[in-house]
Amino acid sequence: MTTRANTLRDVLLRFGFLIVFAAFFVLFAFWNPVFLQGGNLLNIVEGSAILMIMALGLTLIVATGGIDLSIGIALDFGAAFAVVAMSTYGLDWFSAACAGVIGGSLVGIFNAILVVGLRISPFLATLSTFFIGSSVQRIFTNGGGPISYRRMPTEFRNIAQGDILGVPTEAVIAAVLVVIYYLLLERSIWGRRIHAMGMQRPAAIVAGIRVNRILFGCFVFAAMTCAVGGLIAAANIRMFTPLSGFSYLLDAIAAVFIGAALHPRGRPNVLGTVAGVLFLGMVANGLNLMGLNFNTKDALQGIILVSALAFAVAQRRARGS
Repeated sequence: MTTRANTLRDVLLRFGFLIVFAAFFVLFAFWNPVFLQGGNLLNIVEGSAILMIMALGLTLIVATGGIDLSIGIALDFGAAFAVVAMSTYGLDWFSAACAGVIGGSLVGIFNAILVVGLRISPFLATLSTFFIGSSVQRIFTNGGGPISYRRMPTEFRNIAQGDILGVPTEAVIAAVLVVIYYLLLERSIWGRRIHAMGMQRPAAIVAGIRVNRILFGCFVFAAMTCAVGGLIAAANIRMFTPLSGFSYLLDAIAAVFIGAALHPRGRPNVLGTVAGVLFLGMVANGLNLMGLNFNTKDALQGIILVSALAFAVAQRRARGS
């Protein structure tokens, strides 16, 4: 009996998160057969696209050993710059999209100056950027009112509402970014240097890695990535809504740390982040199909998230033992 108990415990610890994932998948499918329909599964992927993009940017920063609390500001700036470029300055959709990415990159540059140039900790630096960026948005919009542009070009709207071979464009964009991030972070020398920085920065410096240059590039690239999420958000509702990016921050953090806990060495990684995002998307979709009220759904979602994190951490420890 003891041997069987130990075996069961080992299975639960080593595959805990996958068991939780599968259990909730079966539960939602049993509760509402609509959950298993292809259209609904595609909705989960499509609905998770912006969160996936945000979580990828955050994964890059966390891999360096830091944190970025301003990813939502990068999303907001991406949306704002694009909408204003079209509505106020009459730029074409492609130029407006480029303006949005540039706007988001300004957030990354500002963070990089604070962290690399002034040597402020990433937590405090990006928290400051969050407050500054939030205030700028309120001032620019006279208190936080949305900037609508109903005559948005079809090409720009298709960023969120179009499809490529039947697959929603925003899901394709997210998938492309997943591949790019995987190749850069997991299959390149640049990625190895980033992980080295995150695990042992003093050793990385001694090894000759240009830590400051890489860190600067990571903040800028992550912010540009999040700005792409802003383009999708703006295209989806044909407007810029101030401070909308904050709603993705906590879920992005949760997805990144679920993914890190799934890694044997506890490192942030792209595939783990993808698993975390899809898990959160599945839970949100499943709870909606169950018809729960807003407060109950949020409470259950929090409990499920804590359980998933606990199993993921236990799984990492079991692998390390």
